Amino acid sequence: MTAPLVIFVDDDPDIRMVMEQTLALEDMPVACFADGESALKCLGPEYQGIVLSDYNMPGMNGLELLQAVRTIDEDIPVILLTGQGDISTAVSAMQQGAYDFIEKPFDHEELIELLKHALEKRHLALENRRLKAQLRQLAKPGPRILGDSPTMQRVMATVEPILDISANILLHGETGSGKDALARYIHESSPRSAHNFVAINCGAVPENLIESELFGHEVGAFTGADKRRIGKVEYAHQGTLFLDEVESMPMPLQVKLLRVLEEQKVERLGSNQVLDVDVRIIAATKADLKKLCDDGEFRPDLYYRLNVVKVDIPPLRERKDDIPTLFHHFALIAAARYDRESVPLDARQAARLMQHSWPGNVRELRNLAERYVLLGPAALEDSDSADTRHLAGRQTLSEMMDGFERAAIVSALNACQGSIKDTMVALGIARKTLYDKMKKHGLDKAQFKD
Repeated sequence: MTAPLVIFVDDDPDIRMVMEQTLALEDMPVACFADGESALKCLGPEYQGIVLSDYNMPGMNGLELLQAVRTIDEDIPVILLTGQGDISTAVSAMQQGAYDFIEKPFDHEELIELLKHALEKRHLALENRRLKAQLRQLAKPGPRILGDSPTMQRVMATVEPILDISANILLHGETGSGKDALARYIHESSPRSAHNFVAINCGAVPENLIESELFGHEVGAFTGADKRRIGKVEYAHQGTLFLDEVESMPMPLQVKLLRVLEEQKVERLGSNQVLDVDVRIIAATKADLKKLCDDGEFRPDLYYRLNVVKVDIPPLRERKDDIPTLFHHFALIAAARYDRESVPLDARQAARLMQHSWPGNVRELRNLAERYVLLGPAALEDSDSADTRHLAGRQTLSEMMDGFERAAIVSALNACQGSIKDTMVALGIARKTLYDKMKKHGLDKAQFKD
């Protein structure tokens, strides 16, 4: 059943039936109730619609219902139906937060128009609430995860509930997709942020040294061990240990790591002293660890110990809506680092980035943004390739036009720092047209303000 956009409350069954039929003809899903107490059970802060209620009812009247709705969410519009003698009371209700009132007998067209305006206000309130939550997140210190595409929203929906707990996490994604950035974000957003974030690339350390790197060693533990070394696990005590390319870890070391995870104890090479450690493990892989387990190339017990929560990070080609924002972000960072000016992309350049398939993912985009800051627009010519043309050929005309339009608007909003007036001038379109297209592409000017 479609969720109701209008909750209608009236003790008269005939009026409820008429209202239900009227709103059905306008494609406005409605739920009708004979009393306010029953209607309140359907309301919550995430309710997408509005409340339309008669004022004079036995039990809870319209004013009391208004006050109850505002305790649930003061941004839910409440419209009251009043008799001719209730005007002063209705005006008083508006002073207490009612959205509007309409007299009986009412004109149906006037009522429908009022309901549409109220619904628009409700949708804007919910969207502003979501954007403010995003801005609060972006204001936090430490790494930021940029992107509002549906795929990244799913990633963050998986990550957010586990930030405050110490469950081990397995990040899976292609090379350059942002596994390191997400691991750092998880650490910095967790209660462990006051302690060390320790990273080791299991595929970059020689096999004969990785055990010492992880667990440390005492003087004389092996040839060349002329001083004590604190290992990564011990150094990450009360913090986070990030194991990148964990699929490259040698089998014998997997056994020792499993013991550390099970017992939360570590022993340096050449030592008999067992040290207690409190470490959260975030492992990252580009491989299918389950298949490696089936092939006997990775220990299943370690896999299941690491895979308490799995997060699949989408490649950049599956989150193309995020490309203009990410490019702008990386270009600003590069401009600050090299003391250069960052010239915003024009619509044609932004559309070209949207058409590329980005085999190197976010890392490739970041490197291109740096070259763009250093070399200017000529750097973008590197992104033209047979791969780009192949991808463009697979898109429908409608998809290509939508991608170009969104990229052009994002680029202009970035350049104008969210100013609607300046963006209108830059794109040569009317204010209403700009707002309609921003709504179509899920854009808000607050996303682009410095």
